[in-house]
Amino acid sequence: MVWPPAWPGRMRRKPARGRDIEAGPWQSPPIMRQLLLLRHAKSSWDDPGLPDHARPLNARGRRAAQAMAQAMRELGLSPDIVLVSSARRALQTLDALRPLEAGTLVEPMDQLYLASWPTLLSVVQGVPDTARSLMLIGHNPGLHELALALLGAAGLPGAGPDAQRLAEGYPTGALAEFTIASPWRLLESGSGRLVRFLAPRDLPRGEFPEIPA
Repeated sequence: MVWPPAWPGRMRRKPARGRDIEAGPWQSPPIMRQLLLLRHAKSSWDDPGLPDHARPLNARGRRAAQAMAQAMRELGLSPDIVLVSSARRALQTLDALRPLEAGTLVEPMDQLYLASWPTLLSVVQGVPDTARSLMLIGHNPGLHELALALLGAAGLPGAGPDAQRLAEGYPTGALAEFTIASPWRLLESGSGRLVRFLAPRDLPRGEFPEIPA
């Protein structure tokens, strides 16, 4: 697809040069935005003839995606826009999150398949500022590297346990929630604040039911 898409409400008043219209001294503090980075759940390697793009979730991945979806609902995490890799395993991870809130815009994107973190950052920067909550469903290593870039090198020393765990790895099905103080178009390294980092293994056993393959 052509990026950026023609988002609803994309047109907005152009700010004066060098000034964000949401951050002027005559206005309230900047509106905080929410960025959710969800890695696809664990995928199957059972069929060696399948292209990587076509690999589905395995049974463990389906359980993890369902458990993470329930955790997100309990936490009240409900994005306005969901941008998802066009890979089958990412789309099946999205399916576990349904039903989404009415009005949620979902865009499968070839551009997100195995994307590097600068590509992911560029995609986020193209989101309209009318969106207050955005979710990316994608792949490592790009998703992990984007999360680390948002934390910034200065944000890791002395950071909390969630940031330390994120620095160590980004397992399948894991979710990082960031708050962003700037408009999307101004997002850059070091400009995110990590709210939580949640992986399927962090959930109570009762929220991770066994289902047949």
